[in-house]
Amino acid sequence: MLKTADSLSVPKMAMRTRIYTLAVAMTAFLAPAYQYAATPDPRGMIDTAAQRRVLRVGADRELKRPSAAAQIAHDGDIVEIDAGDYDGDAAVWRQHRLTIRGLGGRAHLRANGAHAEGKAIWVIKGNDTNIERVEFSGARVPDQNGAGIRLEGAGLTVRDCYFHDNENGILTGVNLASDIVVEHSEFAHNGIGDGQTHNIYVGNARTFTLRFSYIHHAIVGHNVKSRALTNHIAYNRIMDENDGRSSYAVEFPNGGLALVIGNVIQQGPETENSTIVSYGAEGLKNPTKELYFVNNTVVNDRPAGGRFVFVREGTQAARIVNNVFSGRGEVLGGPGELRNNEVVTKAAFVNPAGFDYRLKKGAAAIGRGIDPGSAHGFALRPAAEYVHKAKRKARKSSGKLDLGAFEHRRTR
Repeated sequence: MLKTADSLSVPKMAMRTRIYTLAVAMTAFLAPAYQYAATPDPRGMIDTAAQRRVLRVGADRELKRPSAAAQIAHDGDIVEIDAGDYDGDAAVWRQHRLTIRGLGGRAHLRANGAHAEGKAIWVIKGNDTNIERVEFSGARVPDQNGAGIRLEGAGLTVRDCYFHDNENGILTGVNLASDIVVEHSEFAHNGIGDGQTHNIYVGNARTFTLRFSYIHHAIVGHNVKSRALTNHIAYNRIMDENDGRSSYAVEFPNGGLALVIGNVIQQGPETENSTIVSYGAEGLKNPTKELYFVNNTVVNDRPAGGRFVFVREGTQAARIVNNVFSGRGEVLGGPGELRNNEVVTKAAFVNPAGFDYRLKKGAAAIGRGIDPGSAHGFALRPAAEYVHKAKRKARKSSGKLDLGAFEHRRTR
């Protein structure tokens, strides 16, 4: 059975840390700062013998700040942080298989000059970490390469988080055992304007999955940059909008397997970079050198035009299929196969001034799609759509396929 970008399971760690519903009351073992909860076994059954400790953090709790929980957590713990602001707090998380999540909304880590090890608001050294409903802002460090999260362990899932006004949003190191997933999250205004700091920068990881997220307004750096061996970039909104100055919208500097499906991507009028999506610009160092760019909607608002997709010579395969392009510039610079794409004016969109690039009734791209096939066991036909803000909805899996990131809703 072919996998889709929408149906990808969270690699490794989430299968070990997903909680399936049963709560086990352990009143006799409660302490003021924590309690216990059941965790699943690898078969998906509840293992009532294995307990996960829950640490609770908040202004009215014994643990007042997340950094206090980081100091006492054990492998496999759940850390729940009450929604609210935590100013000037930074932490190093060394434990494995942690789940850290906001409770009752997002917990906001506002750096205000604090940093961990001169690197980030949170430095994650443990493996298989889940982070949910946390906001990171204001990360600044002496070498100007700070981040909301700096990943040094293997394996990270980030869900429903917000990274803004940091030197980098997420920054990861080199770890070919690491699977990184970011979903339903927002990244905005990260970077210091030097072109070397970005909204998202994934180093040499095993896999990187980015889906159902809103990435915008990187400050001169890239919105998304990944050196991972395998990349699934699906159903995101990646934009400069009216006043953003990002460089590349999406970059794979060392190639790799890159499946870019169902995204809405826009380059703004203020950008200095003429290329929107770049593949292999720093050398094709990853063993697989294949780009599959399918059913995206890409808009170039740069007055001087430019290049929608750059592919480096030596790439093994570059298939650009079923996309909608709008704006000035060449569709493809470099080697590749262009199949069944459409270049349209903004009149084809519902509300281009408001960045609503759904197709209008009667647009030439409606019903024009072809079966994009599969690659490396992954179905390339889009199975979902991005819904603003950082949400998703299903896209029909049979029948006529429209070009671009959005299926036109036909009325009877």
